[in-house]
Amino acid sequence: MKNKKRKIKISLTILVLMLLALFTGFIIFRDTLLQQAIQKVSSKLDQKYNSKFTVEKAEFNGLTGIKLTKITLVPKDADTLFDIQKMETSINFWHLFSGDIQLGTLKINNGLVQLIQKGDRKNFAAFLKKDSSEVATNDKRDYAVFAYRIISKVLNLIPTDMKIENLKFKIDDNGKKAFIDIQDLVLANSNMETAINVQTNTFSQRWKIKGFADPRNKKADLRFFNRDTGAIKVPYFDERYNLIASFDSIRLNIENIDRSGNELHIDGFTSIVNLKINHPKIAAKDVVIKNARLDYRLLLGSDFVAVDSNSTAQFNSIKFRPYLSYETESDTIYKLKVNIPKMKAQDFINSLPDGLFTHFQGMEAEGNFDYKLDFKFNKNKPDQLVFDSNINKENLKITKYGEANLNKLNGEFIYRAIIKEVLQRPILVGNANANYTPMSAISPYLKKCVLTTEDPSFFSHHGFINEAFKQSIVKNIKTKKFARGASTISMQLIKNVFLTREKTVSRKLEEILLVYILENNRIVSKERMLEVYFNIIEWGPNVYGIGEASKFYFQKKPDQLNFNECLYLARIIPSPKKFMYQFNDQGKLKEFAAQQERFLTNIMLKRGLLAIDDTIYKSLPLFISGPARSYLRIKAQDTVAVDSVKVSDEFDF
Repeated sequence: MKNKKRKIKISLTILVLMLLALFTGFIIFRDTLLQQAIQKVSSKLDQKYNSKFTVEKAEFNGLTGIKLTKITLVPKDADTLFDIQKMETSINFWHLFSGDIQLGTLKINNGLVQLIQKGDRKNFAAFLKKDSSEVATNDKRDYAVFAYRIISKVLNLIPTDMKIENLKFKIDDNGKKAFIDIQDLVLANSNMETAINVQTNTFSQRWKIKGFADPRNKKADLRFFNRDTGAIKVPYFDERYNLIASFDSIRLNIENIDRSGNELHIDGFTSIVNLKINHPKIAAKDVVIKNARLDYRLLLGSDFVAVDSNSTAQFNSIKFRPYLSYETESDTIYKLKVNIPKMKAQDFINSLPDGLFTHFQGMEAEGNFDYKLDFKFNKNKPDQLVFDSNINKENLKITKYGEANLNKLNGEFIYRAIIKEVLQRPILVGNANANYTPMSAISPYLKKCVLTTEDPSFFSHHGFINEAFKQSIVKNIKTKKFARGASTISMQLIKNVFLTREKTVSRKLEEILLVYILENNRIVSKERMLEVYFNIIEWGPNVYGIGEASKFYFQKKPDQLNFNECLYLARIIPSPKKFMYQFNDQGKLKEFAAQQERFLTNIMLKRGLLAIDDTIYKSLPLFISGPARSYLRIKAQDTVAVDSVKVSDEFDF
């Protein structure tokens, strides 16, 4: 027993002596080690990023403190990336021995960090390039392990006590400038408070960040707001992307970061008050969301990243559970699920963001509904796309319309097209207009041809063609742009009568909701919708409705049109002002147009919409006899190509 105690004592003594030796060696050689570490960093930045890193003076301050003076990083032939006059920090000694760098304190005085772009030259370009030393392998990245390692390193570099004075961040993107001046930032006893000045070419403000931050326990609760009255404006984006954005405050809460088993969990919430956005691609007006909040649980595994379904999102009074994931186990798969539990229809209408749904303002409704969306996209098998959208109604009824009164379609009204934000001449949709044509006075061929080219299932669908919608999503994802739509006649009617032709998110969202209300509440019959459609759509330069179109092209009444003429009118609906490019200099249809007609005729024969006798006119050339003929003479020598005619997404190829 005594020998055992003696061995333990000797072992402890040896361990203490070794630690003392290490500590003594560190004290003796630490200045040399510090200079070597700086030189190593400098060499790496020079070789890897062609940038010069210098520290004018470096020395230890106390046991673990380090003082650095005049720290600069200057890329070759470019503006200085950063220049810090004075920095003091301390490093956790024991963590240093374990291989981790963990900052204890940090002080920075008078610094400048700048991102400069002049023409195509950027002073930060070298740091955006991929590391050529990274060898591509087939090994998959474990997202949980990778994220936890990065988060841990970042949090270790955030000191528990920090004081920053006069640290400026500058962005200069070819004259588009933003200066963010951190006049004072203090983190002490897990409490953070800042004073920040912001200056751009268009505004100046004073911001503040205040709250709780505990990097060692991986927790934070910070609030970002304006030190003066008014909302915080987002700098730089207004000049760079024409995006004007502001908000009253943002709150970011990180409650827990925990790795258990093979998964990493990150829990917390973020909220924003009075978010205002203005961009011509979003809406014509300011879009305002008064209150938005996301209570999130982020999950990361070896082969997936997800926003868990236990997360909840809310904007205004609309609450729902989102699920979003990126999976790489076998294929690359994207998933999105949205579940809006039962809520009052009126609460939903009242919660629609101002400016995004202007035609719904003043609308009143009764009843309840719930909604589910299930979206799944396999990058390697795009044609297996899943898109299921389901709404369950409970005594849902529109009792009062807003700006878009859908009942308007049942009576006489004035229609005015809007082209490039300019109102066109008024068209009376009603019998008092000599050109107005009821369905009974329109050639049945026109109905068959237009439905074939525009919307074959018009009389059976409820505003949307699910399969066509799926295919448009697949096409747009593949091309990485909006290359294909899935517009039905119902959607075209809503867009023309109640909305505008502007290509904005607002217009499309309003179109979808209005079409759903129109088609699912039996407000207007299908026959009436089609009749209005035939009488308002643009069919040429300043030509609206079939009454004007039949005269403009053929000097006929709509019920006198033959199959050839109806097929022609149906084909030019997508680009009616370019009709002249369908003809050659002899006034005959060009080959591409004739080929389209043969294709459409075969489709209609296959579907039983035509009999062989109906195609008798196909042996006769199409003859433009009305005022439109003058355009053919003007454009006789023009060889500009025209886009191919739209063919319904439901065609069988």
